Amino acid sequence: MTQNCNCGEYEEIMNVCACCPRLGETAPDFEADTNHGRIKFSEFNKGSWVILFSHPADFTPVCTTEFSGFALKQEEFEKRNVKLLGLSIDSVYSHIAWIKQIEELYEVKIKFPVIADLGFEVSHLYNMIHPAISEVHAVRTIHFIDPHGIIRASMTFPMGVGRNVDEIIRMVDAMQLVDKENIATPANWRPGDEVIIPPPKTSQEADQRVHEGHAGCKSWFMCKKSL
Repeated sequence: MTQNCNCGEYEEIMNVCACCPRLGETAPDFEADTNHGRIKFSEFNKGSWVILFSHPADFTPVCTTEFSGFALKQEEFEKRNVKLLGLSIDSVYSHIAWIKQIEELYEVKIKFPVIADLGFEVSHLYNMIHPAISEVHAVRTIHFIDPHGIIRASMTFPMGVGRNVDEIIRMVDAMQLVDKENIATPANWRPGDEVIIPPPKTSQEADQRVHEGHAGCKSWFMCKKSL
C-alpha cells in the first residue's frame, strides 16, 4: 500500500496519513488492492468523475441494500462519466464472496471495484474512520471527485442509515450543470427545473439588473432562468 499525503492538513496515525480532505483540494493519491486487481487512484480517476464511498463491513444488511442500489443505477452513472469505487476494511476474498451473494440475491451485476482496506490506509487518508463511532470500521462516507482529481463534495452518514442513490445522482447532475452553464442550483433542484443566475459582483451590475427588469428576478440578487 502506498499513498501520497497531498491533501493539506494531516497527521501520522499508525504510520499512515490521516487526512481531512477539503472541498476544492486535490484528492489524495494511493495504490490499493481491489476485487478487480490493484489500482492507482490517479489513473482510475483520470478523465472521469469518481464516487469513492465507504461502507462499514461486508455481509451486513444496510450495506447490501446500498450495493444493490448502486448496481441498479450503474448505467445512469456511466451516462454521466462517473466511476464508482467502494471501500471497506475487509479482504479481497470477502468482497468477492459478498458481491457474488448480492448478485444472486438481487439478480444484478456489480461492475465496480471495491477496495480491500485491511490496513485502514485509504480510510485514514480520506477521513473515513471516526473513532467515536468505530475504530475498526469505516463510516458511510462519500467523496465526489471530478475528472481533474478535485474533491467537489463529501457526505457522511450514520452507520444505521442507508444512502439515497437517486440523491447521489442528483448531486452529480447539479455539479456537472453548474460547471457547464456557470449557474447555481436552488434548494430541491431537479433536472429540468429553473436555475439561479449568479448574483451581481458590483453595485453597477446590481443597478443594471434592477433597471433592465430581467424576467425571473425577485430582487437584484435573486434571479432564476430556464435552460
